[in-house]
Amino acid sequence: MATIAKTIVATGATSGLGFELVKQLLAQTQPYKFILGARDTKTAQAAFDKLNYDSSKHSLTLFPLELSNLKTVKAFSQQVLDKLGQDKIDYLLLNAAIGKNAEQPGPFGSKWSEPYIVNHLSQHYLVHLLREKLEASQSRIVVVSSGAVRLVDDPKYLEDDLKGGSKTERSVYPATKFVQLLGAHWWRRQLKGKCTVVAVSPGLIPHTNLSRNSDQFQLHANHPDAKTVPEGAQSIYRAFVRDDLPEDPDQIFLTSWGEWWPKDVYGLSLDKTLQDKWSPSKDEIEREEGLTA
Repeated sequence: MATIAKTIVATGATSGLGFELVKQLLAQTQPYKFILGARDTKTAQAAFDKLNYDSSKHSLTLFPLELSNLKTVKAFSQQVLDKLGQDKIDYLLLNAAIGKNAEQPGPFGSKWSEPYIVNHLSQHYLVHLLREKLEASQSRIVVVSSGAVRLVDDPKYLEDDLKGGSKTERSVYPATKFVQLLGAHWWRRQLKGKCTVVAVSPGLIPHTNLSRNSDQFQLHANHPDAKTVPEGAQSIYRAFVRDDLPEDPDQIFLTSWGEWWPKDVYGLSLDKTLQDKWSPSKDEIEREEGLTA
């Protein structure tokens, strides 16, 4: 009997860790159906074609997605749903991230900086748009987080730091990953009993070019904890398959060395008031970002 293909919808899967993860999955005997968002679908398609994967077993579909523009997030979600039809989503991978500072005005008239929109808001919005399908599918949502969340020691600065043109001296990347983790907690509460939500750190991976556009947040190849891109992809994959989820619903975070982080490591993110504040509703996002008619 043929093995049933598993469907993965993903952001941030056309380069770096995401591309490596897809590459590794395409080499498995388990068949997969990939639906991926890409800024440049032509270039991404050419890169995947070079892998010479077994297209009789796996399928790969690319749709345009520019996460700094929430209009494309809305269009992408509809293309995903149209492509799926009655099929389910087994996994939603939220992997996209940029390491920019917040010096420039927000894109497309937003009050928020590009790194905040890309690293959190747009992907949070995508979950809203796919929510009905995710719930019906009992999907697993994998949020690629970072140990950098520990660098946020006072959330009161978040709002000012993450606005467009903030020119903050504090590092913006950890702030965006912190609010992303707040969102993961929020979604775990909202989707309790329907979907599994796991946050995971791939580890310190210097060769992903994450910090190429930032002088605030740098990753150094000679760091004693540095990992390779294939190792980072394996860390993310563990979040797909681990079934030993802690009973405590607040213990959400899988480390790159395969352990569930104690809550005190990311204790500031357990504040439900903060989680609610940084997890706007679909209507709130569309109204604030000018997406309503």
